[in-house]
Amino acid sequence: MKQQLLILLASISLAGHSQVRQVLNMDFGWEFSRDSLFSQTEKVDVPHDFQIVQPWVAPAADERADNSDAAANTKSRLSARGFKEMGTGWYRKTLTADSAEWKDRRILLDFEGIMLVGDVWLNGQHIGRTDYGYLGFETDITRYLRYDRENVIVVKANTMTEKNSRWYTGGGLFRHVSLVTTAKDIFFNRHPLYITTRDNRYVNISADVTASRKATFEASVRIYQPDGQLVAEARTKPKRLASSWEFRLPELTIEKPLLWSCETPYLYKAVVSLLREDGSVADEVEETFGIRTVEIGPEYGLKLNGRKVLLKGYANHHTLGALGAAAYPRAIEKRIQLMKQFGINHIRTSHNPYSREFIQLCNQYGILVVDELYDKWTQQYAGGRSPWEQHWQQDVTEWVKRDRNAPSVIMWSLGNELQQIYDTRYHDWGVTAYQLQRTLLNRYDTTRLTTVAMHPRYRNRQTDSLPCDLARVTDVQSYNYRYMYFPGDGRRFPWMTFYQSEASTQAMGKNFFEMDLDKVIGLAYWGAIDYLGESMGWPAKGWAQGVFDISLQPKPKAYLMKSMFKPEEPTVHLAVLESANSEMWNGVKMANDRYTENWNRPAGTKADLYIFTNCDEVELLLNGKSLGRRQNPREAKLRNQIHWGETDYQSGRLEAVGYQGGKVVARHSLETTGKAVGLQAEADNGRWQADGYDLQHILIRAVDAQGRQVRTADDELTFQLEGPARIAGISNGDITSHALTADASHRLWQGSTTVILRAGREAGTVRLKIKSRNKTKTVTLKLE
Repeated sequence: MKQQLLILLASISLAGHSQVRQVLNMDFGWEFSRDSLFSQTEKVDVPHDFQIVQPWVAPAADERADNSDAAANTKSRLSARGFKEMGTGWYRKTLTADSAEWKDRRILLDFEGIMLVGDVWLNGQHIGRTDYGYLGFETDITRYLRYDRENVIVVKANTMTEKNSRWYTGGGLFRHVSLVTTAKDIFFNRHPLYITTRDNRYVNISADVTASRKATFEASVRIYQPDGQLVAEARTKPKRLASSWEFRLPELTIEKPLLWSCETPYLYKAVVSLLREDGSVADEVEETFGIRTVEIGPEYGLKLNGRKVLLKGYANHHTLGALGAAAYPRAIEKRIQLMKQFGINHIRTSHNPYSREFIQLCNQYGILVVDELYDKWTQQYAGGRSPWEQHWQQDVTEWVKRDRNAPSVIMWSLGNELQQIYDTRYHDWGVTAYQLQRTLLNRYDTTRLTTVAMHPRYRNRQTDSLPCDLARVTDVQSYNYRYMYFPGDGRRFPWMTFYQSEASTQAMGKNFFEMDLDKVIGLAYWGAIDYLGESMGWPAKGWAQGVFDISLQPKPKAYLMKSMFKPEEPTVHLAVLESANSEMWNGVKMANDRYTENWNRPAGTKADLYIFTNCDEVELLLNGKSLGRRQNPREAKLRNQIHWGETDYQSGRLEAVGYQGGKVVARHSLETTGKAVGLQAEADNGRWQADGYDLQHILIRAVDAQGRQVRTADDELTFQLEGPARIAGISNGDITSHALTADASHRLWQGSTTVILRAGREAGTVRLKIKSRNKTKTVTLKLE
């Protein structure tokens, strides 16, 4: 699966011999220079985030260290952007044009994203730009190529000022770069296929084609089911074409279709060919799709294939912890796999389009996506270089055409928390701008509803008892945090369908169980995974309120989420409350309480215990002695959370036993460990591929003589690597750490750290040597 994603670098891929369409990899061997124009360079490979290795910039003495109101003069200027300085990255690559293969062909450069805005030159000629780097673009370089000498590609990536985003964006060529060649006479345009299904059986495909001169052509389509078997095919009658044209292919019937769902994410493949009069293939593209139906309505929320499905999800920014913004497919896949283990079936791409490979992985893993285009419809928050009005038409078109065939995408979201901004262009509170975008969106896709996520404040300007104007025109009513408005707004406007587009992890449980789960679409927990940027106070380098730390280790509260999202799987999990937090943001309590699983505590102290469970009843035992049984609270705001309270600490074993119907169904224990005497290392990738992209996450734990993780261990570790790989990043999960992801040494935090290795492009043996003051561990890995 990973190999397929990495070879097919775009949604439209090479589907035939070299004379049809080529998609050539341009990711490797770039020269990079920071700020200056190649005065000092280093070799880098894409995906690349140049900001992640930059030093942290602590707030000045006269600055507030938190991510408070952006208008405040005392606000730390870099707290939102991860305490990294803004700047420019320059990339350069040489290209030798193949005169035999390319001279009579159309040649394109395809950039899947340049963060935050970007410009491209070829041989000194400016050939392309992006003003919103979360989306890709292509540029035709046919007439600029030189065949008598090398061609030089130069890319400038600019993160703009610290005010042009509210989070850490990263910077640079953070997604794939490709070179595409096609025939000149007849060819498919960018993202050419639009695939829809009817009655879960019939498939309709339209294609966007250009002919450079008058020509007669036919189109053929072949559909393959998930096992590769051809299940349908058709061919058009000859057509005469002399310009760009979008046409429909004959409707195809799939007998005994395999439906796409969260549990069975079956994917079909369509291969569409353009045939000249002489029968030769002029161009050929392929696209995967799923057969499924989506219904949304106020009585049931969301139905997938006629069955009620509740969105149980999270909303995070696009970055990937220690890797920054670099969009590694394996890092994305690891997150999806982890979140599925905890019951997640949904991700909201806040507040911008994620990579194309993210969408492909959601297709493959059965994740339901609310695909979001923007934060706010202003120049400041939509790139920052040019007015939003000058590029939204291109953005909407690229975004929708790129993702519209993905079965995982069930709803479009055009923006986030913007109804409080008065639109001086149209003299309203976002209604006209929304309607303009929605109209264009529906030109390219009519199969999904559209929404905008509403700010938790700023209800109607006349009265707080009514929703804002914008919420009354969107197809779906998406409220950030304010699920308590659903019942009242639903009574006043019975056509409304509600989705809690952001939910606070601090109020986890209550904000799920207090909704009418039979009628709502579901929710997405904001910042469920800690991330860089939006710090609540230095030395935290970012958001620390998630239920997974930035290295992807689950915090105790992650098991509360699992108990809610996987009710069919008995869960019981002990936690010690170390500190309670009450920080507010816009009237919402956002700061999460801090829990640990540490049972190495001072003698004579007490521990404030919580048990997260979906069992009927839990018994607590300390060193084998029962401390009693307690029922799982029935009240919605307390459900699945048993606050046991202050308990005298005794070294040894604390165990929670979960009962269902009087039978033991789950156990979890905390133990007092001995001192750390060794290191354990666990690699997560059993088939590590030598493709230049694939990652190996190695979790390193300090353990005692019995092999138990010692959560108090904070040894400093150093790393030495041998073989065809490199260290892509290191993270111990502590978002207050001053260590940089590229540093050769890191401390353990809560007894662990994670090293991420990036594969080279040659198979071989890789050895990672890990040293602490008195412990050494060597990990030997095979790169295939």
